[in-house]
Amino acid sequence: MTVTNPFQDPLRFERRVPECTVVIFGAHGDLTKRKLLPALYRLMYERRLSPGFAVVGISRTPMSDDQFREKMRESVQKYLEDSPFDNDVWAGFSQGLYYMAGDNNDPAAYAQLATRLAGIEQARRTGGNVLFYLSTQPSQYAAAAKGLGAAGLAHGNGWRRLVVEKPFGHDLDSARALSHELQEVFPESEVYRIDHYLGKETVQNILAFRWGNGIFEPLWNRRYVNHVQITAAESIGVEGRGAYYKEAGALRDMIQNHLLQVMATIAMEPSGVFEPTAVRDERAKLLRSIRILKPGEVADSAWSATARRRASRPSPSRRPTRPSGSRWTTGAGRACRSTSARASGFPRE
Repeated sequence: MTVTNPFQDPLRFERRVPECTVVIFGAHGDLTKRKLLPALYRLMYERRLSPGFAVVGISRTPMSDDQFREKMRESVQKYLEDSPFDNDVWAGFSQGLYYMAGDNNDPAAYAQLATRLAGIEQARRTGGNVLFYLSTQPSQYAAAAKGLGAAGLAHGNGWRRLVVEKPFGHDLDSARALSHELQEVFPESEVYRIDHYLGKETVQNILAFRWGNGIFEPLWNRRYVNHVQITAAESIGVEGRGAYYKEAGALRDMIQNHLLQVMATIAMEPSGVFEPTAVRDERAKLLRSIRILKPGEVADSAWSATARRRASRPSPSRRPTRPSGSRWTTGAGRACRSTSARASGFPRE
């Protein structure tokens, strides 16, 4: 029988990520350069990654391992936050970075990936543990999962896990269909639907600010709060995310996931225990209490000649990644009204 140490804190920084390989689909994309690799480097800098940790980047762009490492070095130096860039740490970290060119719809790419992972397992002693991170266009999620399953990569010597970025489907039916397709390959317990906004320190601090504060918690309700306004203003443009934005748009890119999750954090009830499923259930209760909007109640905006004159960056229509004839929604907003006991009745007119 396994005995749990009651004095062991699972959130201590000394806890290390076990030996494993992270396979990033869409490794040449914006998310990998701005968020994923800088975050992984920071974990290595803080000695929270094991020595055998490895990353395999996959995208359609032809590139060697060394070229990939150099590009990721530039990205980490540019976008790293809260940690200094250490050349010695990078030298060790970069030895675990690998790259292969491949198309998500090409079965040969998954056979090549299987061979690559087998070699890394032997060289880096990862124990066969692999995390597949889908940082691609949403329409590629199902194809990638099916390709992994057909190549036998959903099972191995160690654990196999699948991380899916937002947006997860474009409506309820497509989200359910995507869940079904993923669960045909991976068990539900190994599928992680990620909203990286919840990893932001400011968002995480909301819970402590609410429930650990004897001054604010008694006032955090409809009697004393007129309304809550959540604004997400980005300092960057569409840039290289043209194909993604054409498919998702601002409403699905920001509101249905990031901002609704922040809203749930602000308005949810405290869970009885601080466990993942319990917190998730309280979020779900809050989201179910939000009145569903009718057509015409959502205001969105696309780039116009006036907006372009006011902006210092090029318009999406002039981006090299813009599909021909497309019209992008780059701004959206909505008002949410909840029927929960805490939030019912506001915003008050």
